[in-house]
Amino acid sequence: MAFGIIPGNLPRECAGGIRGSYMSVRLGVVMDPIDAIKYAKDSTLAMLLAAQTRGWSLVYLEQRDLSLRDGVAWGRARALSVKADPEHWFELGEPQPMRLGELDCILMRKDPPFDTEYIYTTYILEKAEQQGALVVNRPRGLRDMNEKVYTAWFPQCCAPTLITRDMDDMAAFLQKHDKIVCKPLHGMGGRSIFVLERQDKNMAVVFETLTDYGQRFAIVQQYLPQIVEGGDTRVLLIDGEPLPYVLSRIPLPHDNRGNLAAGARAVVRPIEERERWLAGQIGPALAAQGMLFVGLDVIGGFVTEINVTSPTGIREIEKEFRIDIAGRLLDAIGQRLASARDAGPRATS
Repeated sequence: MAFGIIPGNLPRECAGGIRGSYMSVRLGVVMDPIDAIKYAKDSTLAMLLAAQTRGWSLVYLEQRDLSLRDGVAWGRARALSVKADPEHWFELGEPQPMRLGELDCILMRKDPPFDTEYIYTTYILEKAEQQGALVVNRPRGLRDMNEKVYTAWFPQCCAPTLITRDMDDMAAFLQKHDKIVCKPLHGMGGRSIFVLERQDKNMAVVFETLTDYGQRFAIVQQYLPQIVEGGDTRVLLIDGEPLPYVLSRIPLPHDNRGNLAAGARAVVRPIEERERWLAGQIGPALAAQGMLFVGLDVIGGFVTEINVTSPTGIREIEKEFRIDIAGRLLDAIGQRLASARDAGPRATS
């Protein structure tokens, strides 16, 4: 099926559901290849389905489609149609050049790793933001808020944590806390996560591997035994406010990792008071910096990561409880767009 895109003249249709108002929205999404996503679990697809239901027009981009020419952010955009069909969930049009600033909103949903190419992408999207598009989450925030390092801005919410390149300091941290979790700063999905006990003979090689013999920063955290029964819990925040339900990832009996990608079991339950408190400590600060969709990872009442790059968990929670998470996010986006519209004309250069 072919779709045409005319830069600056995408079709607009009325879209309802934004706090009772109606507005036309042109929504772009930057994501990993859509043909390779997991249909039943992909949060980005949930967002796109909800947006299309509201009549928002969709365009699709990958990182390779983005460019910056003479200070203007461009993309080879393809019109996108999505369907709730596990066998055939999308159709794409032919790529056409367009100024990214002419989109109303761009969802940045490229998964980590957060590498140099990811940083370059945020530069292009920041220009798109300056030229008129609302980018969710905000590019500057994506650069500033490493998901593991940024926990240091909220020490009252976290268990003992050390970020260092010094392997002796890591060893001393282990001796003090008896059991620790060791992770790289750029990973996702449970990759390269190690759990060490005080007398573990693998201690030296783990520290050497994670720091490249002291040449890279890595993170070590006190091991929280509550993960065995309670799991690693994802608390989703929309515009700073927590959802009423959370997703706990219970590790397999033979594994330490509370990640669905590593085989953990998903359990959806109502949010607890401690989790609401953590969200109240962190959520407003992130919302003020343009981070509209955030996932806190919580173990034993402590935040271990603040996920701002393509958080997931929508489909699992929506499957268990009748809550329209994607719709709530679109409401928040619609409110931001309405506020920007009321503030005056958008930038064009």
